[in-house]
Amino acid sequence: MEWIDRMNAAMDYLEEHLTDKIDVSELARIACCSSFHFQRMFSYMAGVPLGEYVRRRRMTRAAEDLCNGARVTDVAARYGYDSPTAFNRAFQSVHGVAPSKAREGCLRAYMPMRFSLSVTGGAPLAYRLEKLDAFRVAGLSASIGDSIAENFQSAPALWERAVQENVVPRLLQMARGPLPGLLGVSAQFGENWRYMVGVCAEKAGEGFETWDVPACEWAVFSGQGPMPGAIQEIERRAVLEWLPASGYEYADAPDIEVYLLPEPQDAVFEVWLPILRP
Repeated sequence: MEWIDRMNAAMDYLEEHLTDKIDVSELARIACCSSFHFQRMFSYMAGVPLGEYVRRRRMTRAAEDLCNGARVTDVAARYGYDSPTAFNRAFQSVHGVAPSKAREGCLRAYMPMRFSLSVTGGAPLAYRLEKLDAFRVAGLSASIGDSIAENFQSAPALWERAVQENVVPRLLQMARGPLPGLLGVSAQFGENWRYMVGVCAEKAGEGFETWDVPACEWAVFSGQGPMPGAIQEIERRAVLEWLPASGYEYADAPDIEVYLLPEPQDAVFEVWLPILRP
């Protein structure tokens, strides 16, 4: 439950700083994880990307200010909009009316979010714990945006590119290391989220890059089914159902997908979630 408490403390911080530029790294520090994992956890738990939640909360507060008589230009500046046009667009996307009509229209209120541990399903979630020394992965990577929705579009697109460019056989020839088969690796570099289609390898062949994965403990979840829906569902359940009740936290390491049988219609796979004891 401490994990849930820290997520709620991060939400309290966000609520207190809605009129400031949101510091995602500070939210992640409060939640005791990397900003990459914080945003992934938030998107899974909230059902919307962090940026969308912030926009909805700001526009809820903006509507309250306008109804209390504040000027549109003042409210726009208060919530970080230098351009009245941008503020008008954001306000209408949430409320369906222009800011100047706030006191006349039907407005939508998005309340501050609180997280709790809930009882879900009864379906088993197969997992095991593993500890690995540091290792290296090599492959083809691309930027995947900073939300789960973008991840779910960008990662499959990179797999399609890998197939079209016939790089999979070359990757498998390089494979050396603790994890078998093809890998999908999600990691954060500064503010940039990237995804790699690769393998464990000591060196990268021409046209590929390498990432170093630190020594870590992992929760490994097994699954099977059509891609990408089957693995995305296992990832969602691992974060929403297993992690909050496990006594573990997200560790500062990449998320890894291991494809033991990379058959698009019925893949056999594992999700490796980096974890640590608080």
